[in-house]
Amino acid sequence: MPFQTLPGTDQRYGLITFDNDGRERKDDPEGGVFSAALRAHITQTRPSHIFFFTHGWKGDVPSAIDQANRWIGAMWKLDAERAAMGADFRPAFIALHWPSQPWGEEMIPAAAASFAAGDAGAAIAPLLEQAVAHFGGTAGVRAPLEVIFRAFEQDPAARILPDEVVAAYQQLGTAIGFNAGGDAAAAPDQEGAPLDPQAAVRAERVASVGASFGLGTTLRNGILAGLRQTSFWLMKHRARTVGEQGMHQFIAQLQGDSNAHIHLMGHSFGCIVVSSILGGPGGNAALPRPVESAALIQGALSLWSFADRIPGSDKAGYFRRVVSGRAVSGPLVTTQSTHDSAVGAAYPAAVGLVNEFDFGTELPKFGGVGTWGIQGTAIADKRSMLDGGDYAFAPGRIYNIDGSTFIGGHSAIDGPQVARMQWQAIRASRGQRV
Repeated sequence: MPFQTLPGTDQRYGLITFDNDGRERKDDPEGGVFSAALRAHITQTRPSHIFFFTHGWKGDVPSAIDQANRWIGAMWKLDAERAAMGADFRPAFIALHWPSQPWGEEMIPAAAASFAAGDAGAAIAPLLEQAVAHFGGTAGVRAPLEVIFRAFEQDPAARILPDEVVAAYQQLGTAIGFNAGGDAAAAPDQEGAPLDPQAAVRAERVASVGASFGLGTTLRNGILAGLRQTSFWLMKHRARTVGEQGMHQFIAQLQGDSNAHIHLMGHSFGCIVVSSILGGPGGNAALPRPVESAALIQGALSLWSFADRIPGSDKAGYFRRVVSGRAVSGPLVTTQSTHDSAVGAAYPAAVGLVNEFDFGTELPKFGGVGTWGIQGTAIADKRSMLDGGDYAFAPGRIYNIDGSTFIGGHSAIDGPQVARMQWQAIRASRGQRV
């Protein structure tokens, strides 16, 4: 994509786009991939700071641009914060789009208002085709999906799955490479519960508030509920692929091209992208030098991802080397909100198939950073989000920031309080206070 202009300003940002297979699209107007043009632009303009943003669950380029406009715009509007960066502050902004819309009921045609047995047939065909496309479009995914959707047409809200549907889900999992095994220390796309479509139906019935990730009551309560588990796995797998491969290499190249301070910011599944950039392939390939700060906003990744040791195990979290190797020289900040039903309910329902949805005193095996923060490390501190004032962030530490007062939902992340928190983390990376 060409450069985008931040609405109401003359500030531009670059937008890199990836395809479903984790490869950068060749969409530079001059030919080739746009990341090459961005590297040339940064070499020429020599910015002092590079800000890299990646969205979470956003299905298309326009919605990704909308989130980038709101997120970058929220930071840009804080004139005093920008002025505090000093007279030599020359920023460059880069946003990433990657196909990341979990398959859900928002895809159901408007005409399909009712899915009672016998009148759903007219809507099944387009819904099936959307599911086939979402899961890769191959014959290997089409065959099991046809079985699942035929059963759905006969009894949409079935709570006990027929044997042929269970077998079809297993075939679908094999076709897309589903390999989660329940190990909380594994990679983000491997640490969830094993594929269990019947358990998914039960979990979705409990997670009755999970519509923030795009699924309505029909999919939560019926035969199609298992598609959430497979779809969430696919999104996490894609996020890790994009982060560990293309974007890890891109940030490493930027570090070679420039001495600019680099700051990474991710939202939702985008926090897996950011963490994978920092960890590199396999979680153990460091960037040439640390980035200056990182922000994981309402993260849809495991609370144990950065743990020294996961309770009940002798294993460390998959991204532990990000902490032990000081992949972030400044602060690593995360946000939590009790109003985020997507991470609080939908995430554990799809990943763990368990009822671990609320704040409490006992930490779950499967839960998101956007609900629980980063756990299992001694360098993590808990704070409340401020409406002004000084966080006193210190370099090299993790801060879990309870933003419930200001973050009213999963994507309500473009308020001035979130932006101000990010600016303070950015300045703290070089020892500068408010």
